[in-house]
Amino acid sequence: MDNVKPSQIIADLAEMGAYKSNLTVKNILIRGFLSGALLGFATVLAFITANQTGIKMLGALAFPVGFVMIILLGLELVTGNFATVPMALMDKQTSYSKLFYNWSLAFLGNFLGSVVFAGMCFIYMTKCGHSYDAPIVKKIIEVASDKTLVYKELGATGTIVCFTKAVLCNWMVTLGVVMGLVSSSTVGKIVAIWLPIFTFFALGLEHCVVNMFVIPSAIMFDAPISISDWWIWNQIPATLGNIVGGFFFTGVLLHLTHSKK
Repeated sequence: MDNVKPSQIIADLAEMGAYKSNLTVKNILIRGFLSGALLGFATVLAFITANQTGIKMLGALAFPVGFVMIILLGLELVTGNFATVPMALMDKQTSYSKLFYNWSLAFLGNFLGSVVFAGMCFIYMTKCGHSYDAPIVKKIIEVASDKTLVYKELGATGTIVCFTKAVLCNWMVTLGVVMGLVSSSTVGKIVAIWLPIFTFFALGLEHCVVNMFVIPSAIMFDAPISISDWWIWNQIPATLGNIVGGFFFTGVLLHLTHSKK
């Protein structure tokens, strides 16, 4: 049997969080950069799959490829770290200063990777700005508008909706990190990771790193979205919601029920 017991998984997650909190600045930034870009690849794949088939669920089924690559390569995704590093803190294997050190650098690395990938997508999707008629361009603008302008129209209610969707999102995303440890085989890990990541994307929830690619891309494609629209109506509430979803619903609750005393 290649399955791992829940108590061992929680111990492994705490060790993972401690390891991540002690990485060098260079390693966190490089691994974070790669994670942001890989999620961008996965998002484009999901949108193209949904557009070509006309079946949104198939797009969601394709999206987890990016997350699987991130987990198997041991990269830095800040949304996953919102659960693993606090688990190390609760297990007294790291400190608050190291937690914020990891979170801030991973966020920055993810941001840089996402935006650089968005710029490269602009070059190939629009032929260096000569054509904005590609279906994928229209899809990205549509999704980005839903993630910003729709919330803006709702005002405070939109912020609450975005925050709540972000909490639910990272509850699932961090379970993807957990599920990556349920098996000692590569195939077992891939199948287990796929389940919660497919779920979050299919439900159309808010992931702050995915949004670091989608919304800047739409802005580059001349969508009527401003930088302030991006940060006020999505990036800030989505990031805060992702912290709550990962930290409490995965990190705290699993630690409380499965950690070895």
